[in-house]
Amino acid sequence: MTRPVVLVVEHDLECPPAWVGTWLTEAGCDLDVRRPYAGDELPGLAAYDGLVVLGGPMGANDDDRHAWLAPVKELLRQARDGGLPTLGICLGHQLIAAAYGGTVARNPRGQQVGLLDVGWTTAATSDRLLGPLATPRRGVQWNDDVVTELPPGAVLLAGTGAGEVQAVRYAPTVWGVQLHPEVDVPVLRPWAESDRGSHETRGIDTDAVLREIDAARAELDDAWRPLATGLAALVSERAAARVAECPAR
Repeated sequence: MTRPVVLVVEHDLECPPAWVGTWLTEAGCDLDVRRPYAGDELPGLAAYDGLVVLGGPMGANDDDRHAWLAPVKELLRQARDGGLPTLGICLGHQLIAAAYGGTVARNPRGQQVGLLDVGWTTAATSDRLLGPLATPRRGVQWNDDVVTELPPGAVLLAGTGAGEVQAVRYAPTVWGVQLHPEVDVPVLRPWAESDRGSHETRGIDTDAVLREIDAARAELDDAWRPLATGLAALVSERAAARVAECPAR
């Protein structure tokens, strides 16, 4: 059997698959990274065993400004309907919510930035993907928008103490996380430079935030590699089922 293939949708040059891509590859998956902002075509899902939709600086409702967002939402609906293992990260998570009938808006409390505790719900402990991670851990969040209303049927798996959504199971094989399991300081640095002025206004020491994240590298690897390996396991199950249906693959 060939290695399972995960379609990865990248929305911006400065928001790559990074560590999640590395971990998925190490776990036995091949990645097909499509960059629609650079003119790449978004393919159908028939040839893929999984889907990852990454973050980006645009909003989940900016379909009129970024022509590929509406097609990505349609891909996400197809992934749900076809039972394709799917993970949305930050913007990707918000696009899932919007595609399925939820609401995404600017966080009235302002930008979430830095290392935040993950507030797991009781439902998370039995989740097939995030259940093994539902123990105390921190994740990097760097976002202005949040999911303010979950779509029908979605299950909240984690939230902040203020009630902001952090992780959701949107369908039996579709998950979204507001945090960024993929990032390290080299990925974050251009984001930080872009936000430095607004951080100063809010009294946030941008360099201190980056130092804290850098110092937590080993902790973050241990915390979030299992998300990628767990997704890879689901993707491999999907690939095996497809081979059983079509042995000539």
